[in-house]
Amino acid sequence: MTSALTINLGHLSLADLRRLWAQPTAVSLHPVARVAVERAAATIHDIVHKGDAAYGINTGFGKLAKSRIPDDQLELLQRNLILSHSVGVGEPMSDATVRLLMVMKAASLARGYSGVRAVVVDTLLALLNADIMPLIPVKGSVGASGDLAPLSHMTLALMGEGSVRVHGVVRSAADALAAAGIAPLTLAAKEGLALINGTQVSTALALHGLFMAERLLEAGAVIGALCVDAAKGSDTPFDPRIHAVRGQPGQIALAEVIRAMLANSEIRRSHLVNDERVQDPYSLRCQPQVMGACRDLIVNAARTLLIEANAVTDNPLVFTDTNEVLSGGNFHAEPVAFAADTLALAISEIGAISERRIALLIDSTISGLPPFLVNNPGLNSGFMIAHVTAAALASENKSHAHPASVDSLPTSANQEDHVSMATFAGRRLADMADNTATILGIEWLAAAQGVDFHRPLTSSPRLEQVQAALRDHVPFYAEDRLFAPDIEAARTLVMNGAAGGAQQDLLASLWS
Repeated sequence: MTSALTINLGHLSLADLRRLWAQPTAVSLHPVARVAVERAAATIHDIVHKGDAAYGINTGFGKLAKSRIPDDQLELLQRNLILSHSVGVGEPMSDATVRLLMVMKAASLARGYSGVRAVVVDTLLALLNADIMPLIPVKGSVGASGDLAPLSHMTLALMGEGSVRVHGVVRSAADALAAAGIAPLTLAAKEGLALINGTQVSTALALHGLFMAERLLEAGAVIGALCVDAAKGSDTPFDPRIHAVRGQPGQIALAEVIRAMLANSEIRRSHLVNDERVQDPYSLRCQPQVMGACRDLIVNAARTLLIEANAVTDNPLVFTDTNEVLSGGNFHAEPVAFAADTLALAISEIGAISERRIALLIDSTISGLPPFLVNNPGLNSGFMIAHVTAAALASENKSHAHPASVDSLPTSANQEDHVSMATFAGRRLADMADNTATILGIEWLAAAQGVDFHRPLTSSPRLEQVQAALRDHVPFYAEDRLFAPDIEAARTLVMNGAAGGAQQDLLASLWS
Protein backbone atom coordinates (compact mmCIF):
# COMPACT_ATOMS: atom_id res chain seq x y z
CA MET A 1 0.00 0.00 0.00
CA THR A 2 1.17 3.54 -0.81
CA SER A 3 0.45 6.57 1.37
CA ALA A 4 -3.16 7.04 2.39
CA LEU A 5 -5.91 8.72 0.42
CA THR A 6 -8.73 10.31 2.44
CA ILE A 7 -12.26 10.47 1.05
CA ASN A 8 -13.86 13.82 1.77
CA LEU A 9 -17.10 15.27 0.39
CA GLY A 10 -16.62 15.40 -3.38
CA HIS A 11 -12.87 16.03 -3.40
CA LEU A 12 -11.31 13.10 -5.25
CA SER A 13 -8.76 14.40 -7.75
CA LEU A 14 -7.51 12.88 -10.99
CA ALA A 15 -4.12 12.50 -9.29
CA ASP A 16 -5.79 10.48 -6.52
CA LEU A 17 -7.51 8.27 -9.06
CA ARG A 18 -4.36 7.77 -11.14
CA ARG A 19 -2.47 6.72 -8.03
CA LEU A 20 -5.15 4.23 -7.03
CA TRP A 21 -5.31 2.91 -10.60
CA ALA A 22 -1.55 2.40 -10.72
CA GLN A 23 -1.22 0.52 -7.41
CA PRO A 24 -3.07 -0.36 -4.19
CA THR A 25 -3.45 2.66 -1.92
CA ALA A 26 -4.71 2.86 1.64
CA VAL A 27 -8.03 4.73 1.76
CA SER A 28 -9.87 6.21 4.74
CA LEU A 29 -13.10 8.15 5.31
CA HIS A 30 -12.87 11.75 6.51
CA PRO A 31 -14.75 12.40 9.80
CA VAL A 32 -16.85 15.13 8.15
CA ALA A 33 -18.06 12.62 5.56
CA ARG A 34 -18.93 10.15 8.31
CA VAL A 35 -21.27 12.72 9.89
CA ALA A 36 -23.07 13.28 6.56
CA VAL A 37 -23.47 9.53 6.02
CA GLU A 38 -24.94 8.94 9.47
CA ARG A 39 -27.37 11.85 9.12
CA ALA A 40 -28.78 10.40 5.87
CA ALA A 41 -29.02 6.91 7.41
CA ALA A 42 -31.08 8.38 10.25
CA THR A 43 -33.50 9.88 7.71
CA ILE A 44 -34.05 6.43 6.13
CA HIS A 45 -34.59 4.96 9.59
CA ASP A 46 -37.29 7.56 10.31
CA ILE A 47 -39.06 6.92 6.99
CA VAL A 48 -39.22 3.19 7.68
CA HIS A 49 -40.61 3.72 11.16
CA LYS A 50 -43.22 6.22 9.95
CA GLY A 51 -44.42 3.69 7.39
CA ASP A 52 -44.32 6.11 4.44
CA ALA A 53 -43.90 4.44 1.04
CA ALA A 54 -40.55 5.27 -0.55
CA TYR A 55 -39.13 3.72 -3.69
CA GLY A 56 -36.48 1.08 -3.10
CA ILE A 57 -36.75 1.44 0.66
CA ASN A 58 -40.02 -0.40 1.29
CA THR A 59 -41.17 -1.02 -2.29
CA GLY A 60 -40.09 -3.28 -5.12
CA PHE A 61 -37.79 -2.10 -7.89
CA GLY A 62 -38.25 -0.86 -11.44
CA LYS A 63 -41.58 -2.02 -12.84
CA LEU A 64 -42.35 -3.54 -9.41
CA ALA A 65 -42.16 -0.19 -7.61
CA LYS A 66 -45.88 -0.33 -6.74
CA SER A 67 -45.36 -3.47 -4.62
CA ARG A 68 -45.19 -2.53 -0.91
CA ILE A 69 -42.84 -4.62 1.22
CA PRO A 70 -43.55 -5.31 4.95
CA ASP A 71 -41.00 -3.90 7.40
CA ASP A 72 -39.94 -7.33 8.61
CA GLN A 73 -38.87 -8.25 5.06
CA LEU A 74 -36.80 -5.17 4.22
CA GLU A 75 -33.45 -6.88 4.86
CA LEU A 76 -34.56 -9.83 2.73
CA LEU A 77 -35.65 -7.38 0.02
CA GLN A 78 -32.12 -5.96 -0.19
CA ARG A 79 -30.50 -9.39 -0.13
CA ASN A 80 -32.80 -10.68 -2.88
CA LEU A 81 -31.99 -7.58 -4.92
CA ILE A 82 -28.27 -8.37 -4.87
CA LEU A 83 -28.70 -12.06 -5.60
CA SER A 84 -31.11 -11.52 -8.49
CA HIS A 85 -29.02 -8.74 -10.03
CA SER A 86 -25.69 -10.62 -9.92
CA VAL A 87 -26.00 -11.74 -13.54
CA GLY A 88 -22.73 -10.46 -15.05
CA VAL A 89 -20.88 -12.50 -17.65
CA GLY A 90 -17.44 -12.48 -19.25
CA GLU A 91 -13.93 -12.12 -17.92
CA PRO A 92 -13.42 -10.48 -14.52
CA MET A 93 -12.41 -6.83 -14.45
CA SER A 94 -8.81 -5.95 -13.70
CA ASP A 95 -7.82 -5.12 -10.13
CA ALA A 96 -6.97 -1.58 -11.23
CA THR A 97 -10.50 -1.02 -12.53
CA VAL A 98 -12.07 -2.62 -9.45
CA ARG A 99 -10.03 -0.38 -7.14
CA LEU A 100 -11.31 2.66 -9.01
CA LEU A 101 -14.95 1.66 -8.91
CA MET A 102 -14.79 0.72 -5.21
CA VAL A 103 -13.28 4.04 -4.16
CA MET A 104 -15.75 5.96 -6.32
CA LYS A 105 -18.68 4.05 -4.84
CA ALA A 106 -17.36 4.82 -1.35
CA ALA A 107 -16.92 8.49 -2.30
CA SER A 108 -20.47 8.66 -3.68
CA LEU A 109 -22.00 7.11 -0.56
CA ALA A 110 -19.86 9.40 1.62
CA ARG A 111 -21.59 12.47 0.19
CA GLY A 112 -24.50 11.68 2.51
CA TYR A 113 -27.32 11.51 -0.04
CA SER A 114 -27.68 7.73 -0.24
CA GLY A 115 -29.04 6.80 3.19
CA VAL A 116 -26.61 3.99 3.99
CA ARG A 117 -25.02 3.43 7.38
CA ALA A 118 -21.36 4.27 7.90
CA VAL A 119 -20.62 0.55 8.28
CA VAL A 120 -21.39 0.10 4.58
CA VAL A 121 -18.66 2.54 3.57
CA ASP A 122 -16.33 1.13 6.21
CA THR A 123 -16.77 -2.42 4.89
CA LEU A 124 -16.18 -1.28 1.33
CA LEU A 125 -12.94 0.45 2.36
CA ALA A 126 -11.89 -2.50 4.52
CA LEU A 127 -11.96 -4.79 1.46
CA LEU A 128 -10.11 -2.20 -0.60
CA ASN A 129 -7.40 -1.77 2.03
CA ALA A 130 -7.02 -5.54 2.45
CA ASP A 131 -6.56 -5.85 -1.34
CA ILE A 132 -9.66 -8.06 -1.50
CA MET A 133 -10.95 -7.41 -5.01
CA PRO A 134 -14.49 -8.61 -5.81
CA LEU A 135 -14.53 -10.77 -8.92
CA ILE A 136 -16.74 -8.68 -11.20
CA PRO A 137 -17.66 -9.91 -14.69
CA VAL A 138 -17.01 -7.18 -17.23
CA LYS A 139 -20.22 -7.61 -19.26
CA GLY A 140 -23.85 -7.16 -18.31
CA SER A 141 -24.59 -3.44 -17.89
CA VAL A 142 -26.30 -1.02 -20.27
CA GLY A 143 -25.18 2.05 -18.33
CA ALA A 144 -28.54 3.17 -16.98
CA SER A 145 -30.46 2.47 -13.81
CA GLY A 146 -26.88 2.20 -12.69
CA ASP A 147 -24.30 -0.47 -13.47
CA LEU A 148 -26.61 -2.91 -11.71
CA ALA A 149 -25.10 -6.30 -12.53
CA PRO A 150 -21.40 -5.52 -12.00
CA LEU A 151 -22.06 -3.52 -8.83
CA SER A 152 -24.16 -6.40 -7.53
CA HIS A 153 -21.13 -8.68 -7.87
CA MET A 154 -19.15 -6.09 -5.91
CA THR A 155 -21.83 -6.05 -3.21
CA LEU A 156 -21.85 -9.85 -3.00
CA ALA A 157 -18.29 -9.68 -1.72
CA LEU A 158 -19.28 -7.20 1.01
CA MET A 159 -21.88 -9.74 2.10
CA GLY A 160 -19.28 -12.51 2.22
CA GLU A 161 -20.64 -14.23 -0.88
CA GLY A 162 -19.35 -14.85 -4.38
CA SER A 163 -15.67 -14.83 -5.30
CA VAL A 164 -12.81 -12.38 -4.82
CA ARG A 165 -9.19 -12.03 -5.87
CA VAL A 166 -6.60 -11.53 -3.12
CA HIS A 167 -3.11 -10.62 -4.36
CA GLY A 168 -4.05 -12.21 -7.67
CA VAL A 169 -5.42 -15.47 -6.19
CA VAL A 170 -9.14 -16.27 -6.55
CA ARG A 171 -10.82 -17.23 -3.26
CA SER A 172 -14.34 -17.37 -1.87
CA ALA A 173 -15.40 -14.06 -0.38
CA ALA A 174 -16.35 -15.78 2.88
CA ASP A 175 -12.84 -17.17 3.36
CA ALA A 176 -11.12 -13.93 2.34
CA LEU A 177 -13.19 -11.78 4.69
CA ALA A 178 -12.67 -14.21 7.56
CA ALA A 179 -8.90 -14.25 7.00
CA ALA A 180 -8.83 -10.43 7.00
CA GLY A 181 -11.06 -10.17 10.08
CA ILE A 182 -13.82 -8.33 8.19
CA ALA A 183 -17.42 -9.01 9.23
CA PRO A 184 -19.77 -9.71 6.30
CA LEU A 185 -22.31 -6.96 5.77
CA THR A 186 -26.04 -7.46 6.39
CA LEU A 187 -27.85 -4.91 4.25
CA ALA A 188 -30.45 -2.66 5.85
CA ALA A 189 -33.25 -0.75 4.10
CA LYS A 190 -32.12 0.88 0.82
CA GLU A 191 -28.48 -0.13 1.20
CA GLY A 192 -28.43 -2.76 -1.53
CA LEU A 193 -30.07 -0.37 -3.96
CA ALA A 194 -27.62 2.42 -3.05
CA LEU A 195 -24.67 0.10 -3.65
CA ILE A 196 -25.73 -1.12 -7.08
CA ASN A 197 -27.40 2.01 -8.44
CA GLY A 198 -24.72 4.28 -9.90
CA THR A 199 -22.28 4.86 -12.72
CA GLN A 200 -19.08 3.79 -10.97
CA VAL A 201 -18.32 0.80 -13.22
CA SER A 202 -18.80 2.76 -16.43
CA THR A 203 -16.71 5.58 -15.00
CA ALA A 204 -13.93 3.26 -13.81
CA LEU A 205 -13.68 1.63 -17.25
CA ALA A 206 -13.63 5.05 -18.90
CA LEU A 207 -10.99 6.31 -16.46
CA HIS A 208 -8.79 3.35 -17.37
CA GLY A 209 -9.20 4.41 -20.99
CA LEU A 210 -8.44 8.01 -20.07
CA PHE A 211 -5.21 7.19 -18.25
CA MET A 212 -4.07 4.97 -21.12
CA ALA A 213 -5.01 7.66 -23.66
CA GLU A 214 -2.79 10.13 -21.80
CA ARG A 215 0.14 7.71 -22.02
CA LEU A 216 -0.53 7.02 -25.68
CA LEU A 217 -0.65 10.70 -26.56
CA GLU A 218 2.67 11.32 -24.80
CA ALA A 219 4.22 8.30 -26.51
CA GLY A 220 2.82 9.40 -29.86
CA ALA A 221 4.32 12.87 -29.44
CA VAL A 222 7.88 11.67 -28.74
CA ILE A 223 7.83 8.76 -31.19
CA GLY A 224 6.30 10.99 -33.87
CA ALA A 225 9.13 13.46 -33.35
CA LEU A 226 11.68 10.65 -33.67
CA CYS A 227 9.97 9.66 -36.89
CA VAL A 228 10.44 13.19 -38.27
CA ASP A 229 14.19 12.83 -37.84
CA ALA A 230 14.21 9.28 -39.18
CA ALA A 231 12.49 10.52 -42.36
CA LYS A 232 14.66 13.66 -42.47
CA GLY A 233 11.54 15.75 -42.18
CA SER A 234 11.34 19.49 -41.68
CA ASP A 235 10.78 21.22 -38.35
CA THR A 236 9.22 24.26 -40.04
CA PRO A 237 5.63 22.93 -39.60
CA PHE A 238 6.14 23.21 -35.83
CA ASP A 239 6.96 26.93 -35.87
CA PRO A 240 4.89 28.51 -33.08
CA ARG A 241 3.62 31.30 -35.34
CA ILE A 242 1.71 28.80 -37.48
CA HIS A 243 -0.18 27.44 -34.48
CA ALA A 244 -0.74 30.73 -32.71
CA VAL A 245 -2.81 32.12 -35.58
CA ARG A 246 -5.15 29.15 -35.37
CA GLY A 247 -5.38 29.21 -31.59
CA GLN A 248 -6.32 25.61 -30.82
CA PRO A 249 -4.73 24.88 -27.40
CA GLY A 250 -3.87 21.24 -28.00
CA GLN A 251 -2.29 22.04 -31.35
CA ILE A 252 -0.15 24.77 -29.78
CA ALA A 253 0.93 22.42 -26.96
CA LEU A 254 1.84 19.54 -29.32
CA ALA A 255 3.82 21.81 -31.64
CA GLU A 256 5.81 23.10 -28.67
CA VAL A 257 6.63 19.56 -27.53
CA ILE A 258 7.67 18.31 -30.97
CA ARG A 259 9.74 21.44 -31.59
CA ALA A 260 11.56 20.94 -28.30
CA MET A 261 12.10 17.25 -29.03
CA LEU A 262 13.77 18.09 -32.37
CA ALA A 263 15.94 20.93 -31.08
CA ASN A 264 19.67 20.63 -31.87
CA SER A 265 19.39 17.55 -34.06
CA GLU A 266 22.44 16.88 -36.23
CA ILE A 267 20.21 14.93 -38.59
CA ARG A 268 18.03 18.03 -39.07
CA ARG A 269 21.06 20.27 -39.66
CA SER A 270 22.33 17.86 -42.31
CA HIS A 271 19.48 18.63 -44.72
CA LEU A 272 18.69 22.28 -44.01
CA VAL A 273 20.26 23.30 -47.32
CA ASN A 274 19.51 21.91 -50.79
CA ASP A 275 16.71 19.60 -49.64
CA GLU A 276 14.62 19.12 -52.79
CA ARG A 277 11.46 18.29 -50.83
CA VAL A 278 9.07 21.22 -50.44
CA GLN A 279 6.59 19.69 -47.98
CA ASP A 280 6.44 16.56 -45.85
CA PRO A 281 3.46 14.18 -45.90
CA TYR A 282 0.59 15.07 -43.56
CA SER A 283 1.47 12.34 -41.06
CA LEU A 284 4.68 14.26 -40.30
CA ARG A 285 3.78 17.93 -40.65
CA CYS A 286 0.18 17.77 -39.36
CA GLN A 287 1.03 16.04 -36.10
CA PRO A 288 0.16 19.13 -34.00
CA GLN A 289 -3.19 19.49 -35.73
CA VAL A 290 -4.15 15.82 -35.36
CA MET A 291 -2.54 14.94 -32.04
CA GLY A 292 -3.47 18.33 -30.59
CA ALA A 293 -7.12 17.67 -31.36
CA CYS A 294 -6.76 14.28 -29.67
CA ARG A 295 -5.24 16.02 -26.65
CA ASP A 296 -8.21 18.38 -26.43
CA LEU A 297 -10.67 15.47 -26.50
CA ILE A 298 -8.71 13.74 -23.73
CA VAL A 299 -8.73 16.89 -21.58
CA ASN A 300 -12.47 17.36 -22.08
CA ALA A 301 -13.15 13.72 -21.21
CA ALA A 302 -11.02 14.06 -18.08
CA ARG A 303 -13.13 17.00 -16.94
CA THR A 304 -16.37 15.03 -17.34
CA LEU A 305 -15.02 11.89 -15.69
CA LEU A 306 -13.63 13.75 -12.69
CA ILE A 307 -17.05 15.30 -12.06
CA GLU A 308 -18.62 11.85 -12.34
CA ALA A 309 -16.04 10.30 -10.02
CA ASN A 310 -17.23 12.64 -7.27
CA ALA A 311 -20.92 12.50 -8.16
CA VAL A 312 -23.89 10.99 -6.34
CA THR A 313 -25.50 8.76 -8.96
CA ASP A 314 -27.78 6.35 -7.12
CA ASN A 315 -31.55 6.61 -6.76
CA PRO A 316 -33.59 7.65 -4.84
CA LEU A 317 -31.62 10.39 -3.08
CA VAL A 318 -31.98 11.49 0.54
CA PHE A 319 -32.05 15.21 1.35
CA THR A 320 -31.66 15.52 5.08
CA ASP A 321 -32.33 19.27 5.23
CA THR A 322 -35.99 18.66 4.32
CA ASN A 323 -36.21 14.94 5.24
CA GLU A 324 -37.23 14.12 1.68
CA VAL A 325 -36.44 11.12 -0.52
CA LEU A 326 -36.51 12.15 -4.18
CA SER A 327 -36.54 9.77 -7.12
CA GLY A 328 -34.69 10.90 -10.24
CA GLY A 329 -32.25 9.59 -12.82
CA ASN A 330 -28.64 10.40 -11.89
CA PHE A 331 -27.82 6.76 -12.62
CA HIS A 332 -28.10 7.45 -16.36
CA ALA A 333 -24.49 7.40 -17.60
CA GLU A 334 -24.88 9.49 -20.76
CA PRO A 335 -22.07 11.91 -19.80
CA VAL A 336 -19.74 8.95 -19.25
CA ALA A 337 -20.77 7.37 -22.54
CA PHE A 338 -20.02 10.58 -24.44
CA ALA A 339 -16.66 10.94 -22.67
CA ALA A 340 -15.75 7.33 -23.49
CA ASP A 341 -16.84 7.74 -27.10
CA THR A 342 -14.59 10.77 -27.55
CA LEU A 343 -11.70 8.92 -25.91
CA ALA A 344 -12.27 6.15 -28.45
CA LEU A 345 -11.89 8.69 -31.26
CA ALA A 346 -8.66 10.03 -29.77
CA ILE A 347 -7.15 6.59 -29.15
CA SER A 348 -8.07 5.48 -32.67
CA GLU A 349 -6.59 8.60 -34.30
CA ILE A 350 -3.32 8.39 -32.34
CA GLY A 351 -2.92 4.90 -33.79
CA ALA A 352 -4.14 5.88 -37.26
CA ILE A 353 -1.58 8.63 -37.84
CA SER A 354 1.14 6.43 -36.35
CA GLU A 355 0.33 3.67 -38.85
CA ARG A 356 0.69 6.20 -41.67
CA ARG A 357 4.15 7.19 -40.45
CA ILE A 358 5.22 3.52 -40.41
CA ALA A 359 4.03 3.23 -44.02
CA LEU A 360 6.06 6.34 -44.87
CA LEU A 361 9.26 5.01 -43.29
CA ILE A 362 9.19 1.64 -45.07
CA ASP A 363 8.57 3.30 -48.46
CA SER A 364 12.07 4.19 -49.70
CA THR A 365 10.67 6.50 -52.39
CA ILE A 366 9.36 8.82 -49.64
CA SER A 367 11.71 8.24 -46.71
CA GLY A 368 15.00 7.85 -48.57
CA LEU A 369 15.77 4.93 -46.26
CA PRO A 370 16.46 1.33 -47.37
CA PRO A 371 13.29 -0.47 -48.53
CA PHE A 372 11.42 -1.89 -45.53
CA LEU A 373 14.16 -0.53 -43.24
CA VAL A 374 16.55 -3.45 -43.64
CA ASN A 375 19.90 -4.18 -45.27
CA ASN A 376 19.89 -6.46 -48.29
CA PRO A 377 16.12 -6.14 -48.99
CA GLY A 378 14.77 -9.08 -50.93
CA LEU A 379 16.71 -11.61 -48.96
CA ASN A 380 15.35 -9.79 -45.89
CA SER A 381 11.72 -8.61 -45.60
CA GLY A 382 12.43 -6.26 -42.71
CA PHE A 383 9.43 -4.24 -41.52
CA MET A 384 7.13 -5.28 -44.38
CA ILE A 385 4.72 -7.41 -42.32
CA ALA A 386 5.18 -5.46 -39.08
CA HIS A 387 3.44 -2.66 -40.98
CA VAL A 388 0.66 -5.08 -41.96
CA THR A 389 0.11 -5.79 -38.26
CA ALA A 390 -0.11 -2.06 -37.57
CA ALA A 391 -2.59 -1.62 -40.41
CA ALA A 392 -4.74 -4.48 -39.10
CA LEU A 393 -4.87 -2.96 -35.62
CA ALA A 394 -5.60 0.54 -36.93
CA SER A 395 -8.49 -0.84 -38.96
CA GLU A 396 -9.80 -2.75 -35.96
CA ASN A 397 -9.76 0.43 -33.89
CA LYS A 398 -11.84 2.20 -36.52
CA SER A 399 -14.62 -0.32 -35.96
CA HIS A 400 -14.29 -0.03 -32.17
CA ALA A 401 -14.49 3.76 -32.43
CA HIS A 402 -18.12 3.70 -33.59
CA PRO A 403 -20.00 5.56 -30.84
CA ALA A 404 -21.67 3.32 -28.28
CA SER A 405 -23.81 6.14 -26.92
CA VAL A 406 -26.04 6.31 -30.01
CA ASP A 407 -27.40 2.84 -29.23
CA SER A 408 -30.19 2.09 -26.77
CA LEU A 409 -32.25 -1.00 -25.95
CA PRO A 410 -35.19 -0.65 -23.54
CA THR A 411 -35.03 -2.83 -20.41
CA SER A 412 -37.15 -3.67 -17.35
CA ALA A 413 -40.40 -4.10 -19.32
CA ASN A 414 -39.93 -0.66 -20.92
CA GLN A 415 -39.70 1.16 -17.59
CA GLU A 416 -36.05 1.84 -18.40
CA ASP A 417 -36.68 2.81 -21.99
CA HIS A 418 -33.51 4.74 -22.89
CA VAL A 419 -30.05 3.65 -21.80
CA SER A 420 -26.52 4.97 -22.38
CA MET A 421 -24.45 1.88 -23.18
CA ALA A 422 -21.66 3.66 -21.26
CA THR A 423 -20.28 0.44 -19.82
CA PHE A 424 -19.40 -0.95 -23.22
CA ALA A 425 -18.25 2.51 -24.31
CA GLY A 426 -15.71 2.39 -21.50
CA ARG A 427 -14.87 -1.32 -21.73
CA ARG A 428 -13.75 -1.29 -25.38
CA LEU A 429 -11.17 1.41 -24.62
CA ALA A 430 -8.80 -1.13 -23.05
CA ASP A 431 -8.61 -3.18 -26.27
CA MET A 432 -8.26 -0.03 -28.34
CA ALA A 433 -5.45 1.25 -26.14
CA ASP A 434 -3.60 -2.05 -26.45
CA ASN A 435 -3.95 -1.90 -30.24
CA THR A 436 -2.66 1.66 -30.39
CA ALA A 437 0.22 0.87 -28.03
CA THR A 438 1.25 -1.91 -30.42
CA ILE A 439 1.06 0.42 -33.42
CA LEU A 440 3.15 3.02 -31.60
CA GLY A 441 5.60 0.29 -30.57
CA ILE A 442 6.06 -0.71 -34.19
CA GLU A 443 6.55 2.92 -35.20
CA TRP A 444 9.12 3.33 -32.43
CA LEU A 445 11.04 0.32 -33.79
CA ALA A 446 10.82 1.71 -37.33
CA ALA A 447 11.85 5.24 -36.37
CA ALA A 448 14.78 3.96 -34.31
CA GLN A 449 15.84 1.85 -37.27
CA GLY A 450 15.71 4.92 -39.50
CA VAL A 451 17.79 7.00 -37.09
CA ASP A 452 20.38 4.22 -36.88
CA PHE A 453 20.68 4.26 -40.67
CA HIS A 454 21.69 7.95 -40.43
CA ARG A 455 24.68 7.24 -38.17
CA PRO A 456 27.17 8.72 -37.44
CA LEU A 457 24.77 11.68 -37.42
CA THR A 458 22.86 11.97 -34.18
CA SER A 459 19.38 13.11 -33.43
CA SER A 460 18.61 15.72 -30.75
CA PRO A 461 19.64 15.09 -27.14
CA ARG A 462 16.03 14.39 -26.17
CA LEU A 463 15.39 12.07 -29.10
CA GLU A 464 18.62 10.21 -28.42
CA GLN A 465 17.14 9.43 -24.98
CA VAL A 466 14.02 8.05 -26.67
CA GLN A 467 16.24 6.02 -29.01
CA ALA A 468 18.27 4.64 -26.11
CA ALA A 469 15.16 3.71 -24.09
CA LEU A 470 14.18 1.35 -26.90
CA ARG A 471 17.67 0.10 -27.72
CA ASP A 472 18.11 -0.97 -24.08
CA HIS A 473 15.53 -3.64 -24.87
CA VAL A 474 15.62 -4.19 -28.65
CA PRO A 475 18.79 -4.16 -30.82
CA PHE A 476 19.12 -2.86 -34.37
CA TYR A 477 17.32 -5.05 -36.93
CA ALA A 478 20.35 -5.97 -39.06
CA GLU A 479 18.72 -8.95 -40.78
CA ASP A 480 15.51 -10.93 -40.51
CA ARG A 481 14.93 -12.53 -37.12
CA LEU A 482 11.93 -13.52 -35.05
CA PHE A 483 10.20 -10.13 -34.93
CA ALA A 484 7.23 -10.70 -32.58
CA PRO A 485 9.32 -10.40 -29.35
CA ASP A 486 10.65 -7.02 -30.50
CA ILE A 487 7.12 -5.75 -31.08
CA GLU A 488 5.93 -7.05 -27.72
CA ALA A 489 8.87 -5.39 -25.96
CA ALA A 490 8.12 -2.06 -27.64
CA ARG A 491 4.38 -2.36 -26.92
CA THR A 492 5.08 -3.03 -23.25
CA LEU A 493 7.34 0.02 -23.02
CA VAL A 494 4.58 2.19 -24.51
CA MET A 495 1.93 0.72 -22.18
CA ASN A 496 4.17 1.31 -19.15
CA GLY A 497 4.81 4.93 -20.04
CA ALA A 498 8.50 4.37 -20.80
CA ALA A 499 8.36 6.04 -24.21
CA GLY A 500 7.93 9.44 -22.62
CA GLY A 501 9.54 8.54 -19.33
CA ALA A 502 12.61 10.76 -19.55
CA GLN A 503 10.63 13.61 -21.12
CA GLN A 504 8.12 14.26 -18.35
CA ASP A 505 9.47 17.74 -17.70
CA LEU A 506 8.44 18.61 -21.25
CA LEU A 507 5.35 16.42 -21.61
CA ALA A 508 3.73 17.91 -18.51
CA SER A 509 3.06 21.01 -20.61
CA LEU A 510 0.61 18.99 -22.69
CA TRP A 511 -1.84 18.93 -19.78
CA SER A 512 -1.30 22.37 -18.24
